Amino acid sequence: MVALALAAGLTVAMPHDAAASLIDTELDRALKDVVAAPEGPPGAIAIVQRGNRIQVFTAGLGDVPNRRRMRPGDHMRLASVAKAFSGAVALSLVDRGVMSLDDTIGERLPGVGTDWQDVTLRELLNHTSGVPDFTHNQDFQDRAGEFPHDPPSPRELVDFVADEDLVFPSGSRYTYSNTENILVGLMVEAATKRSYVRELGARVLSPLGLRQTSLPSGFLMPRPYIHGYDKNPELPFDVSEILAAGYTWASGGVVSTPYELNRFIRGYAGGKLFGGEAREQQFQFVPGGASQPAGPGQNSAGLGIFRYETECGTVYGHTGNIFGYTQFAAATSDGRNSTVVSINEQAAEGIRDDVAEILARAREVAACAALAD
Repeated sequence: MVALALAAGLTVAMPHDAAASLIDTELDRALKDVVAAPEGPPGAIAIVQRGNRIQVFTAGLGDVPNRRRMRPGDHMRLASVAKAFSGAVALSLVDRGVMSLDDTIGERLPGVGTDWQDVTLRELLNHTSGVPDFTHNQDFQDRAGEFPHDPPSPRELVDFVADEDLVFPSGSRYTYSNTENILVGLMVEAATKRSYVRELGARVLSPLGLRQTSLPSGFLMPRPYIHGYDKNPELPFDVSEILAAGYTWASGGVVSTPYELNRFIRGYAGGKLFGGEAREQQFQFVPGGASQPAGPGQNSAGLGIFRYETECGTVYGHTGNIFGYTQFAAATSDGRNSTVVSINEQAAEGIRDDVAEILARAREVAACAALAD
């Protein structure tokens, strides 16, 4: 017998198969509720894997004009889940002694930033660096608005805020900044003398067999893809290719599929890419550090990963949102159980508050579904 905590707040004791069936039904209903919301996305898809058993749940459409349903093998933008990929690359290099968590910006990237020199790789990975966020910079926003398909180089992304002081003394508190993972990617290149894209392929994509996952620089999506939409009348309805991936690079530019995102989070959270001291340090968490958007339950920030303590148990992963897409991927620490929830609209606090609330419930149910083993 198992006790299953449902999103409605009920705790039900029942056999494993019955509990799993009940929560699967609840997840299917939750996805339909997301799509049916007044400002909801055209489509939603979730993957739940318990052991070797993979289930796919869908609601709505992944391509509105062609009336095509959400499909687990179609491409989508991962948004800030890309930060888990850059965390995986960096920690793999730490595990091999190529980098250290105590490496500083001053050592690896001399001359970058005003008072950033003592910021460490560790602080960049757990968002305690104090480095200002380039996406909040007006010059960056003006550049993206005027030349959306012509991205700056990664170093130029940092340059938008390189003359600004730290927001707070590094290591003193938690604040999420997109600049941090751009700096992680640049430190990887400095340490290896190879491109970040090449290291991503060698350290993550190849070991996990992720053949449909990439880090493009341009705006075109690999075909076929889940179309991302925005109901803001000031923007085009289909925003899938509105902005080049290079505008967020290692911080948010990765493109993958629901199937491969599920495979990644199982390998990453489950310790397939690195072990030893690097993995132990990855699982040292900053209480209250929440991903954006926040994941289910109580959030804490590790190194390139977040801990989500839910009613049903604990999972580890990352969330993300960008034009047309909102993502959640998480797995147990042994990589045995996992879930992915994706919608084709940006739903985050302050953007689609009503959708964000309903989606938060769907993420909670998905985590419970993954843990119903």
